[in-house]
Amino acid sequence: MKKLKRYQYERYAILCQLAYPDADAKYNLALKPFHERQLVDKYGQMSVRILWMENKKEAIVVFRGSLSIRDWLANLVFLPTKIQQMDQQFYVHWGFSRLISQPMYSSTKNIDQALPLRELLVKVLEPLRQEGKRFTFIGHSTGGAVAVLMADYFERKNAKAVKRVVTFGQPAVGSRSWYKNYLLHHKTYRICCDLDIVTFMPPFPYYFWHVGKMLWLHDDQIYENTPTHERFFKSLHSWILRPITYHYMRKYIRNKSLFDEH
Repeated sequence: MKKLKRYQYERYAILCQLAYPDADAKYNLALKPFHERQLVDKYGQMSVRILWMENKKEAIVVFRGSLSIRDWLANLVFLPTKIQQMDQQFYVHWGFSRLISQPMYSSTKNIDQALPLRELLVKVLEPLRQEGKRFTFIGHSTGGAVAVLMADYFERKNAKAVKRVVTFGQPAVGSRSWYKNYLLHHKTYRICCDLDIVTFMPPFPYYFWHVGKMLWLHDDQIYENTPTHERFFKSLHSWILRPITYHYMRKYIRNKSLFDEH
């Protein structure tokens, strides 16, 4: 499994932030080199952004996370439901299954062009695939859950078309059978930050399983594939000691950049 490089991490993180309408305007420069196409929901809100450059082999597919109360309520429906991924069937979180089957539109809202997200995305990506591009699927929160579902589906439909999958603060997606048959474990990076409660969801750890390699950002370090219970107790230990650690000189040094503007 290749390492995720710092510049890749930073680019993917900023692109995930830009999927939200309240993103800092200063990040918009990150979009400047790219051609872009958007998929929007029936309310006209961007749900998926597809980015590519003529001279690069990588195309990036960005999935937005939960935005409305409606989205968050759907996330709380933990009931497993069966989905068909080409030749395989799996049980996954109902809310995420709903997202990949919801009607979507390509850039302009036209009821005659509505297709389920999974079908529309494959259709839109096909010309780029024909050009020889490979695809990186990224997303934050529920967008990360949709990213792994869509990446697996796309890989089953087009072998070796997925370059990597990178998610931020992603909840678990499906059952043990989903985990065992997921095609992209060796290309999937799941980024977790400290005690992000969403990364422990749904609250049924022996039914809903995470996929890929976990990179946990905690106390200025990166931990790989830390077990859930260990991650919880390390975070708790850190919180208890935090008032003391703020006194360490390294904390003062870490904030040196603040004085550039003072």
